[in-house]
Amino acid sequence: MQQLRLTQKLLQKLSPQQILLMKLLQVPTVALDQRIKQEIEENPALEDSTDELFENDTNEEKEIAEEERSDEEFDLTDYVSDDDIPDYKLHSNNYPEEDKKTMPFASGKSFYEVLRAQLGDAGFNDKQRIIAETIIGNIDDSGYLERDVEAMVDDLAFTQSIIVTEKEVLDVLKEIQKFEPSGVGARNLQECLSIQLRKKDTDDPFIYTALKIVDRHFDAFTKKHYEKILRKLEISEEALKSSIDEIVMLNPKPGNSLAETTKTNYYIIPDFIVKSEEGELVLTLNSRNAPELRLSRTYKQMLENYSYSKKKTKKDRETLQFVKQKIDSAKWFIDAIKQRQHTLYVTMQAILTFQYDYFLTGDETNLKPMILKDIADKVNLDISTISRVANSKYVQTSFGTILLKSLFSESLKNDSGEDVSTKEIKKILSNCVDAEDKKKPFTDEQLVSALKEKGYNIARRTIAKYREQLSIPVARLRKEL
Repeated sequence: MQQLRLTQKLLQKLSPQQILLMKLLQVPTVALDQRIKQEIEENPALEDSTDELFENDTNEEKEIAEEERSDEEFDLTDYVSDDDIPDYKLHSNNYPEEDKKTMPFASGKSFYEVLRAQLGDAGFNDKQRIIAETIIGNIDDSGYLERDVEAMVDDLAFTQSIIVTEKEVLDVLKEIQKFEPSGVGARNLQECLSIQLRKKDTDDPFIYTALKIVDRHFDAFTKKHYEKILRKLEISEEALKSSIDEIVMLNPKPGNSLAETTKTNYYIIPDFIVKSEEGELVLTLNSRNAPELRLSRTYKQMLENYSYSKKKTKKDRETLQFVKQKIDSAKWFIDAIKQRQHTLYVTMQAILTFQYDYFLTGDETNLKPMILKDIADKVNLDISTISRVANSKYVQTSFGTILLKSLFSESLKNDSGEDVSTKEIKKILSNCVDAEDKKKPFTDEQLVSALKEKGYNIARRTIAKYREQLSIPVARLRKEL
């Protein structure tokens, strides 16, 4: 039997404006310009305010307009404003002047084109040229062959209807490995280094020894088992050091050596700029990618014309509703941009105040322990909002451009009972490794003792974790002759 009941529920839902703001907060400055252009394309009621501001209506026209729309179901002033100046774009000390300089971009031949240009001098017949083009097409930007010979034999059979043997492919590959840059077409690092050494003067005893190390003792070389290599090759430590110097001078990624190689360059455009003026830090927002937005004059006139019309057809009412929706959407977007700029500024100002000594000096040892909650409490915003601001935003300082997320760290207590940032400990750990004797590098246990002497009582497993996060190898792999 069905029964009707009254129940109360407390639900919290995000409005479309809140969702829009959250999405815009995640967008860094470098992508904001594209996001605004997309919104302008999708909403004709929104436009870039590059033209001159329009004159205001006269008082007489306003009085007539008030009388004619007195019986309307909505207030036209909510959609048509006398002030065309976008309120989110108020130029103050928080906004630097527009940088109108354009960044030059270099263009040139791609790595693939450079290799193909060398085919004409290789003396290949028609069949070999097709094989060579297949091989070159499978060489990555670093210069390595990323597809197996057996797979290329199948590719030629199925796509080109050419039956070839693995030997034929290998013969062509050996010729391509003679191309420039030296080492191109290798299937692994060992082969890449071997190709480069064979192009040198192998009569040189150090180069000859280096070639033997790469060809016969590569595993021991990568693991820095120098004693094993000395014993196997029966050479002096000085000879081994000279041979290793020859190997170290080789290029492990020959494709990257070409200046003509076309690659996607990623330029970091900072969202914030911190400058020191007379010993005081000044924060500004980078607004280069935030053009002045306003409501379209054409759409405002359309709204006025339709609202003043006394007799409205069904089509007129539908058009009026469409125009109202577009103008509402444009106003929401402009308000969201304004809120975005405000949220970014107050959040960064709180971070700057919290880490003032660090931004003043650039010394990582001055970084204080800081978590998202610390900043959220200062600006009275949710932790998720602070996370959206910090994740993809950069700040430009006198000592470099920094990802905001990297400024957040947990805390540990030193021997004095003070809370110190894990960033500070990592910096001290890195300094200890830099200052060590490379012939006898510190083990993790010795690093524990070194940090303990500086007042940081840290377990060996924590040292190992920080060392891995800093991409510092174990002591054996840091050893040098």
